[in-house]
Amino acid sequence: MATDKIGSRMITTVAEHVFDSSQTRRVWQYRSISADRKRMDISAILTEISSYGGFFALTVGGDAAGWHPVVQSYADGYADLIEATVKRYRTTELRVGTSLVHLGHAARLWSPVLACVLGHGVVPDLTELQRADHGAQLRLPEPVGEPVSPSPELLYRMVVQDHMEPFAAGLRVTLAPGLLYGNIASALVGASQALLAARPDLRRPIVEITNDLLGTSCLAGSGVITSDGLDFNRRSCCLFYRIPGGGKCGDCPL
Repeated sequence: MATDKIGSRMITTVAEHVFDSSQTRRVWQYRSISADRKRMDISAILTEISSYGGFFALTVGGDAAGWHPVVQSYADGYADLIEATVKRYRTTELRVGTSLVHLGHAARLWSPVLACVLGHGVVPDLTELQRADHGAQLRLPEPVGEPVSPSPELLYRMVVQDHMEPFAAGLRVTLAPGLLYGNIASALVGASQALLAARPDLRRPIVEITNDLLGTSCLAGSGVITSDGLDFNRRSCCLFYRIPGGGKCGDCPL
């Protein structure tokens, strides 16, 4: 089984496989980069952060065939990828596959966003973000962004409100809010750990923004940092232990 290591947890490349939906449809308005701010080409930045490995790499530009808007996957509940994940890990529990896909997607968002903002002072424009038709990989049609000052409110809006909450709204399987926000928090800390390993010179801003985000809105109470190395204990379980041979994650509360 292939895995990518994000900090102290092993997140299976379940991020390569996931998707599902819910009873109530909600219309989400995605915020584009402000027209009054300077758009800039961030292709060199995206190339640089992709060298960190793992979930930091985004596909940029190129042939649009084989990709679709990620908002389409949100509306469809990521059903195709969830079903593929359930089959891949030989489980009969849709909620397990759903949680793993949700966790993987959060990691794929936090990683490049944190690296761009903390390492380069820019935020990528995720308005037109796309997902691979047959996987979990993400693509930016254009490598554009804007200069920003890091703030937990900005990052929370970009990742949680603009993407992870629409993801959750489309799910056809009911998962506890505490589990979902716990997944987002776990992916955040894992991405921060990986960024710290790649850019130890950014220790102070990484630790500060991670702690600030863990105290922001619905992430508050999701877990606690236990060391200077950003070891984390979450207060909910991602359900990985329920797949055959799954075991427990490094931040598992069980």
